[in-house]
Amino acid sequence: MKHLGIVAHSTEGAALCFRAFCQEGFGELGPHEHPDVTLDCIALARSMPAWDEGDHDSIRATLSVSVQRLARAGADFFVCPDNTAHMALEQPGEELALPGLHIAEVVAGRAARDGRRRVGVLGTKYLMDGPVYPRAFAARGVASEVPEAGDRHIINEIIFAELVNGVFTAASRQEYVRIIEQLAARGCDAVALVCTEIPLLVTPDASPLPTLDSTRLLARAAFDVAVGHRALPTWRGGPIGD
Repeated sequence: MKHLGIVAHSTEGAALCFRAFCQEGFGELGPHEHPDVTLDCIALARSMPAWDEGDHDSIRATLSVSVQRLARAGADFFVCPDNTAHMALEQPGEELALPGLHIAEVVAGRAARDGRRRVGVLGTKYLMDGPVYPRAFAARGVASEVPEAGDRHIINEIIFAELVNGVFTAASRQEYVRIIEQLAARGCDAVALVCTEIPLLVTPDASPLPTLDSTRLLARAAFDVAVGHRALPTWRGGPIGD
């Protein structure tokens, strides 16, 4: 089995990915069994000023330190259970120390396999306004939609004021459900939960649309690599396709 390295950028999403990865092992390999996994976390606070300034190169440099440390710990490949971080990881630069799975490729691939035609995208303001998911979905013939500007602001505020800090309230869940209902009215046939904390707030039974849970989809893909069901990734940062 291959050794997984998890590059944490926000703690709640990384913890969910770690737990989901191990649970895949319990279900398929037997009680208490899972592939080796190491998690490295540099506090999100170190990167928040750069996010606000649009300085993706410095964020990539910070994330690359985590990848280097995971390589030294013996990891064979990495995942980063933070969708927004992939905006930085996609920046041109030196190859990362390990190959990694790209979370948007995993999510968009599942949407295409499920036959989705139009997917709503919920994430941070940086991600909803950015190119990562429109590109990944369009490459597979899937359209994508984001909420209107006011609702994007609400989603982002809840993420940074509550979700990344482990706060999950009924009021915030109701707001997200309302926004998903509007995406459904606009013709979306699924919603991508592409802040890795959102699945902790919006569960499938609460969502008006089928959900694409980026955190658990990434964990499953990582497990498949680790046990040999899926080939080792080749992406080492930079633009997808390069």
